[in-house]
Amino acid sequence: MTTTWFASADDATTRLSEAGYLTDDATALTAYLAGALEKPLLVEGPAGVGKTELAKAVARSTGAELVRLQCYEGLDEARALYEWNYKKQLLRIQASQGDAAWSEVHDDIFTEEFLLTRPLLSAIRRDEPTVLLVDEVDKTDVEVEGLLLEVLSDFQVTIPELGTVTATRRPFVVLTSNASRELSEAVKRRCLFLHLGYPDAERERAIVTSQVPGLDDRVVAQLVDVVVRLRELELKKAPSIAESVDWARTLVALEIGDLDEATVARTLGVVLKHASDQQRAVKELKLALS
Repeated sequence: MTTTWFASADDATTRLSEAGYLTDDATALTAYLAGALEKPLLVEGPAGVGKTELAKAVARSTGAELVRLQCYEGLDEARALYEWNYKKQLLRIQASQGDAAWSEVHDDIFTEEFLLTRPLLSAIRRDEPTVLLVDEVDKTDVEVEGLLLEVLSDFQVTIPELGTVTATRRPFVVLTSNASRELSEAVKRRCLFLHLGYPDAERERAIVTSQVPGLDDRVVAQLVDVVVRLRELELKKAPSIAESVDWARTLVALEIGDLDEATVARTLGVVLKHASDQQRAVKELKLALS
């Protein structure tokens, strides 16, 4: 069963915008193609530029269910695909002792009743429209990418005891990466690629305004100007779009109508999370706010 996710790139732009996600042309086009071609979408870029939010927006805009696999070092098949409910299997074995041959018990305990599905298998088995988000895939070990290949290639999962489970409705797959390590060529070949970087000032103002409509346009312009200047410094962690939005919400909460130098220094912890970055910003950033 196929699903029409977006009718066109323009449709993607409109619907994602209505879901609260402002796209550029490249993002809208790639999102449309990922749905039309039924290809996984690999989104790469620095933290906080909207990679994860893109998957959430696709789900919101299409009425699909979001299934998320959060990747981390040490993630294995049992947490990504499936595992067996060993405690329940043991109870069944104990209850069957002396009443049945081992071959009969074996066939009985490796059934759907004892299967614990994890995100990858859950997304494959769903009949309803589904967005599968494999978040921060670069944080996993290289071996985990092998688990993804069958899913990304054929949208299926093989369970030795049960056979192959093939998707009846292919999910919209989004993989995100902060590029902390290079992904394998095998994974990349199976995906469309989109790089998300920091937006230009005009687009970032539009994003902040859409997310924090209560902030005066002049303050939004001041805020974005400071954020752009901060990103030009050599910091451990440059402020992300998400942190720009958090800063805007902070100014609304504090009822601040002018982002002067004192206010910047007082609220800098919202956007810079390292003490050395804050010290460098205070020392080197020459504020020119009007």
